[in-house]
Amino acid sequence: MPGVSKSFILPMLALPALIGCGQQAPQPQPELAEAAVKAVIEKPGVNREQLARSVDTLFSAPENAETRAVVVLHNGQIVAERYAPGYHENTRFVSWSMAKTVTAVMIGQLVADGRLRLDESVPIPAWQRPGDPRGEITLRQLLQMRSGLRHTEAGDPPYNSDEVRMLFLDGRDAMAAYAEAQPLEADPGSKFEYSSATTVILADLATRALTSSNDPQERIRIVREYLRTRLFEPIGMKSMVPEFDASGTLIGGSLIHGSARDWAKFGEFLRNRGAVKGAQLVPSAWIDFMTTPSPRNRSYGAQTWLNLPGPDGLVQWPGASPATFSMNGHLGQYVVISRDNGVVAVRLGKTQDGVHEPVRAAIARIVTLFP
Repeated sequence: MPGVSKSFILPMLALPALIGCGQQAPQPQPELAEAAVKAVIEKPGVNREQLARSVDTLFSAPENAETRAVVVLHNGQIVAERYAPGYHENTRFVSWSMAKTVTAVMIGQLVADGRLRLDESVPIPAWQRPGDPRGEITLRQLLQMRSGLRHTEAGDPPYNSDEVRMLFLDGRDAMAAYAEAQPLEADPGSKFEYSSATTVILADLATRALTSSNDPQERIRIVREYLRTRLFEPIGMKSMVPEFDASGTLIGGSLIHGSARDWAKFGEFLRNRGAVKGAQLVPSAWIDFMTTPSPRNRSYGAQTWLNLPGPDGLVQWPGASPATFSMNGHLGQYVVISRDNGVVAVRLGKTQDGVHEPVRAAIARIVTLFP
């Protein structure tokens, strides 16, 4: 190369080697524990090690606190299943607010049966007095958490919260009566407010649609039998145990118990738009309604959470399809349903409210592994 000195060429030739020396080689990932590998079937439909590591994160990462069970279905097949020590496939886990979605499906069945009507004022005796503005509240508004009732969820201090008072304090023996006694704080339909008390009203409406009896034991018997024969047994959810209050009302906002596998089956039922083995247990249009955004909060449907930006602009399941939806419960109970890639992911455990973002991100990574 005429006109170019060797003093320039030699340093240039050495430059790639010097750059290479400055780069750190990728660190090998730590070896997976035997329990993490065994939790995933041999051919899960995605990279087995990646899936095993993603599941393991929920159990091993400190920020995820206490994960007790994970079940992942792909096209209806269990591809990953793991439990913390002391828990197993027959352990019944409390739903907390995942129960709300079960209650909504029962309401949908009763609407399909002609026992309830979506856009008529609901038949709550206490609201039928002349001039009572609560008489304008519709079933649709209750399902979409926009009744306008003064229900304070997760308030400060906690003992002033309506769900705490209803479940554990002055409302515990007659939860529906407590919830239905609250006044309006906004016009029906005008304001979104998440409320466990609202779902107890829905459970009371379901009970009233099934029986006119005020006898607590009869109310319990009728609703338990309806859930068993119309929902749980057809889906194959043999472990389910719903709780009732002293007045015989289903605690449909928070207290249904079931195994992780059965919660996964319910998620698969929702993914299939209310059908099980070709049998339509609730109209597919009802599941579509449950997964359509509430007019007052795009991140909420009808007793389900949607993967659309909420009032804070954030989504529940980062990276997952906007069509993804979920059943969410207190302390980090989740059933996540993704129709786009045929996935249902269940995570049950105990992570304090307010710090669920790492748990949700870890579940989202599992969901998005699948094409």
